Amino acid sequence: MENLENSLTPQEVVKELDKYIIGQEDAKKSVAIAFRNRVRRQALTAEMAEEITPKNIIMIGPTGVGKTEIARRLAKLTGAPFIKVEATKFTEVGYVGKDVESIIRDLTELAIRIIKNEMMQESEEHGREMAEERILDFLLGPGKREEPQPDMEEHQKREPGGSHRVDIVYPPEQDSFKRTREKLREKLRRGDLDDRLIEVEVEESSGPIEVMTGQGMETLGIDLKDMFGNFFPPRKKRKKVRIQEARDILFNQEIQKMIDMDEVTREAISRVEESGIVFLDEIDKIATSASRETHGPDVSRGGVQRDLLPIVEGSTVMTKHGPVRTNHILFIAAGAFTYSKPSDLLPELQGRFPIRVELSSLSEKDLYRILREPDNSLVKQYQALLSSEGVNLVFIEDGLLEISRISHQLNMKMENIGARRLQTVMERLLQEISFHADQHREKPVTIDQGFVARELDDIVKDEDLSRYIL
Repeated sequence: MENLENSLTPQEVVKELDKYIIGQEDAKKSVAIAFRNRVRRQALTAEMAEEITPKNIIMIGPTGVGKTEIARRLAKLTGAPFIKVEATKFTEVGYVGKDVESIIRDLTELAIRIIKNEMMQESEEHGREMAEERILDFLLGPGKREEPQPDMEEHQKREPGGSHRVDIVYPPEQDSFKRTREKLREKLRRGDLDDRLIEVEVEESSGPIEVMTGQGMETLGIDLKDMFGNFFPPRKKRKKVRIQEARDILFNQEIQKMIDMDEVTREAISRVEESGIVFLDEIDKIATSASRETHGPDVSRGGVQRDLLPIVEGSTVMTKHGPVRTNHILFIAAGAFTYSKPSDLLPELQGRFPIRVELSSLSEKDLYRILREPDNSLVKQYQALLSSEGVNLVFIEDGLLEISRISHQLNMKMENIGARRLQTVMERLLQEISFHADQHREKPVTIDQGFVARELDDIVKDEDLSRYIL
């Protein structure tokens, strides 16, 4: 992890989150401080750092207000391994559900892919050079890449002033080979040879090995598919492909040789333990009040909480890559808590989430800002999509205000799904333009208040119809 000087300050983290998430300042501050505390911990002595645990967070708020997006953007911003899981996935644990420790195994696998991709990017230039050399070998024949050997004969020339200079003379055939290779290299880089066929060695793909395992086998940390796969190592075959395709095949082969998987695994486990983030969604669905504890699936819900407690509290999970400690993984839980409240969670689990942040419902003004301000706003997305077919969408201010007004109105009349309502409204609004995109290439398509009213008013007024369509 970065040191304090190079790491983002909490204010800088919030500023970056503001580019993608509108409002919810308290939640942004909480995750920014949680991130900064992890960096601060790295500056302490090993003894003190071990004692400081993450300040896990519970986000409380309706769907579509930015809970998941805040956690995801924080992870992307900091380069931390991030995984989102639904707590309800484990509701029937022991019957049809998954073992909660699979969260950490999945997070470790994700971290390995991240580290591997980072190492591939670092070695990309060298990998492409090696792939290029191998293509030249195929074109010129095997055994031609040795450095040219000089003739035994050396020519001595007398320089002015009486000194001697020795000229080494290379055999004519080696000098000719070198010139030919460089000419081919130039053509290869220009793409002149992309359609030429060469023969490369590739792994022969075989059908997947299906292994049926009983519930709980994954707790052993053993990948049975990998184990059986080792009994049948991949066979190789020679295949004729175009040079354009061969570049990627040979690049992947060369880059795999450069990556030390032991180093990848060590770095991935370290990153999971020190900077991993687990987002537990729908945690309110496993929070059960005492009056409902004894019937229905609630007994299982209490069991899920007890199973979650050790990994949130700090334990060691066995994976096929080695043991992973969860003591310093940051857990961010989220839920609407419409029919329950955080105090309905087990007291021990509540104590492991000391920070609670309430996210507010989105107002009409918030929806308008979501359309306009974020770097990845829906308006920019639709403009980019349709511009690929030459359609120029122009959104007028009053049109955006009307879209946000209708979206807020629908959220109030029906289920409040937050910013996701904008997606349903925008998709319906632009349906005809998107369907007939080829007919709108001549002039800009203006989305103003009148256009929005014509396309949506009838549906919005018919409440039964709007429940099905919007």
